[in-house]
Amino acid sequence: MLSDHWPLRRLQLTTDRLILRLPDEEELAALADVAASGVHEPGEQPFLQAWTNGTPEERARRVLQSHWGSMASWTPQDWELPLGVFRDGVPIGIVALRGRDFAILREVKTWSWLGLPHHSQGFGTESRRALLHLAFDGLGAEAALTEAFQDNAGSQGVSRKLGYRPDGISRDVLHGRAVVSDRLRLTREDWRPAEDIRISGLDECRAFFIA
Repeated sequence: MLSDHWPLRRLQLTTDRLILRLPDEEELAALADVAASGVHEPGEQPFLQAWTNGTPEERARRVLQSHWGSMASWTPQDWELPLGVFRDGVPIGIVALRGRDFAILREVKTWSWLGLPHHSQGFGTESRRALLHLAFDGLGAEAALTEAFQDNAGSQGVSRKLGYRPDGISRDVLHGRAVVSDRLRLTREDWRPAEDIRISGLDECRAFFIA
């Protein structure tokens, strides 16, 4: 079986309403369709990498390429885990956990997107809590980092709700102009354990995260 060679496929996070796991190929295609239909309001740009620009077909292809790229380039020293978010078996978005030199730094970063019809229902907070549970409780992280544009109220709100604290700013260039992001950090001391979140399949793939 494929999961015998790639045990990450058995990893699953379960919350009250959601299941987070790697999608199979047909589910990945369905997630690409979700992205093609839109993940933010027209005229907004919440992502530093402007992958939502262009046609619906281009957005869909970028979802596929990003997922395949993460799997193909995986090493214990540099990994990115993009999990499909499923509500009652229906894919609604992707959340990801990233680690570089995790065995030494014990830090992770997160990013996410949800299909526009699934915004403002608490799914973003619920899925981020699950990622943080995997990072802190499952993998022994010491800190989780994220960045959001200063006008991205949704992402900023989720981070504040989960206990992140300000960690400076970053300046980058987007579409030929300077943009400012807030850096946010959640430490193990500020993290609130989530007893309602269940992790399965981690022991089989733990060496993928920490060599």
